[in-house]
Amino acid sequence: MAQKILFLTGKLAEPSVHKVLQEMAPLPFDYRVHQIGVSVAALMTDKMIARRLTPADYQDCQEIIVPGRCRGDLESLSRDLGIKVTRGPEEIKDLPLHFGKAKKQPDLSRYSVNIFAEIVDAPERSIESLIERAQYYQANGADVVDIGCLPEEPFPHLEEAIHALHEVGLKVSVDSLSFPDLQRAAKAGADYLLSLTEETIDLAKETDAVPVLVPAEPGSLASLERAMEAMDKIGKPWIADPILDPIHFGLTASIVRYHELRQKYPDAPIMMGVGNLTELTDADTSGINAMLFGIISELNINCVLVTEVSPHARRAIREADVARRMMFAAKQDNALPRDITADLLVAHERRPFTDTAQEIRELATSIKDPNYRIKVAREGIFMFNRDGLMLDTDPFEFYPQLQLKDDPGHAFYLGVELARAEVAWQLGKRYTQDEDLQWGCAVEQEQEDLTQQKAEGTTMKKRDKDRACGTADKPEKKQDRACGTAEKPKTKQTRACGTAEPSKNNKERPCGTADKSDT
Repeated sequence: MAQKILFLTGKLAEPSVHKVLQEMAPLPFDYRVHQIGVSVAALMTDKMIARRLTPADYQDCQEIIVPGRCRGDLESLSRDLGIKVTRGPEEIKDLPLHFGKAKKQPDLSRYSVNIFAEIVDAPERSIESLIERAQYYQANGADVVDIGCLPEEPFPHLEEAIHALHEVGLKVSVDSLSFPDLQRAAKAGADYLLSLTEETIDLAKETDAVPVLVPAEPGSLASLERAMEAMDKIGKPWIADPILDPIHFGLTASIVRYHELRQKYPDAPIMMGVGNLTELTDADTSGINAMLFGIISELNINCVLVTEVSPHARRAIREADVARRMMFAAKQDNALPRDITADLLVAHERRPFTDTAQEIRELATSIKDPNYRIKVAREGIFMFNRDGLMLDTDPFEFYPQLQLKDDPGHAFYLGVELARAEVAWQLGKRYTQDEDLQWGCAVEQEQEDLTQQKAEGTTMKKRDKDRACGTADKPEKKQDRACGTAEKPKTKQTRACGTAEPSKNNKERPCGTADKSDT
């Protein structure tokens, strides 16, 4: 007998739930949709479900699926009801994807690439600053913190820096073009040295630090191979780095070198420094990292050196961490790197618009209250309440039709929401009213606790008598004027650049209706 699932929903979403489930047919389970008596499904809570659901509603079911934004402790609710209760996807349209993933959730806990994160200005930092930066790198996924030395700049506290980072539990590499710096790092107990060549390989005899080997002659695989062979004779571990060159300065040839090295040495530990692309290309680093880690995955490269110098590369380490896990999961499943994680989809989304214009229009006809709803589809931004529906791509066009003069909190709230909606429509991102836009791993987002109720927004709270910094004073009371004297003419108020002056004869009209033409 097939499993039977009860889908809980609200009044407004019920038709969409039926439609999506019907379009998913044939299904490996039976189902029933139960409308629990709340207008907005996202406002459903565990306590509400416990109050309104009776045993007769689910007696023939083995599982209850609630909306993805349902708040409350579902484990406790499952125990109370005696049936498994789980959250579905946040969007109804994602039900097919939800059940497609139900068979096997991607495991993003595993990876095969170690991240070396370089502090490029280490000599200029204090010990406290070095530790702070190193721990930030570690929190974003770094396995090794690389202390970058600067040419011709003294680094008197190099040894102290190595010891301090070791004391907080970090592995340390030292990156320098100066041989004396590398000698000092080796004596101070650095775990890795970047970099040695066939000409400086003798230093490896004096230390347990693992050297990263590079060609003595730029682009020479033969030079790199000689260094590798010398290390094998010494009998100590090493990592080879053929060097990834920037675009138009040998990028393609350098990728070929990596391929040739891997073909010739299938088990050799290899490093790739990605900074020559992420730092030196004016493009979003999330996409660059995705492509590079695809190559890294195919070539079984073991280590990457990552930097965050340019402001546009400020999340490069976190992106590298996401990319290595995503590529590992895809490779293990012999699959494309899709539907594993959306953390590298920063600017755009694959499924941005969950509703069609027709579906939004149908939903608008069922609204019976004055609260404004906002949705985004391919055609633009839709704003509607019981009084009508508006559609535009410019939020300023909605302003003349909104009745908000006595509700500044609501006006502010709608301004924020319409700004989000505009960005979502322009970039092709998913918009959900009252929720932040998703920016992948580009923005650090707090983990939301769905077992707790969402805190009341500031626009819902009464304002304090004392005003916040930057707000205007209340206008003073108008002074009495002498009988028979004329009032001073009012000065014209300034208006924001780009906004239109209000029409003097424009009467207020219902939401979504057109102005009458002048007679």
